[in-house]
Amino acid sequence: MTKQNLARPCLVLFTALSVITGVVYPAAVTGVAGALFPKQAAGSLVERDGKAVGSALIGQNFSDPGHFWGRPSATAPQPYNGSGSSGSNQGPLNPALTDAVKARVEALRAADPGNTAPVPADLAMASASGLDPHISPEAARYQAARVARVRGLSTTQVQQLVDAQVQRPALPFLGDPVVNVLALNLALDALTKR
Repeated sequence: MTKQNLARPCLVLFTALSVITGVVYPAAVTGVAGALFPKQAAGSLVERDGKAVGSALIGQNFSDPGHFWGRPSATAPQPYNGSGSSGSNQGPLNPALTDAVKARVEALRAADPGNTAPVPADLAMASASGLDPHISPEAARYQAARVARVRGLSTTQVQQLVDAQVQRPALPFLGDPVVNVLALNLALDALTKR
């Protein structure tokens, strides 16, 4: 076959594969996902009073002392930037990482000076993605006294709220228990009518 004879079949094959892999397949996968997993296909949005307030899969920057704080985010230009998912890429010997961790620990201590317990690691170090919406139950319990004091609740009430929000893996070897910070703060707001 000559080059001219090959051009037409190549163009037809290229066009057909482009339509199949670029249009038909993505549309089919999106349709099946939407039918079988509608909440996840829509971004796992969390709603309050009929309005989307966030996603169960992307952390949010809670910084006031009356809310639980999430895992620090190293995304740029702002925390929890979904379009810029990344870690800090700073190694353990990098002084900038040490300074960032010290600053986070100091901020936690300043927000709750009476708390002398060790700061859980997930409150001092950012996750690899910078978008982690979960903290450990220990990190939530560490903050319970501060949140209770600011909200005018008993520490026991807040601890019970934390315990009710703990998500356990289906099987113990599949991961550790976690607490979704957005869900916890929404439950806290509902409890105190905020």
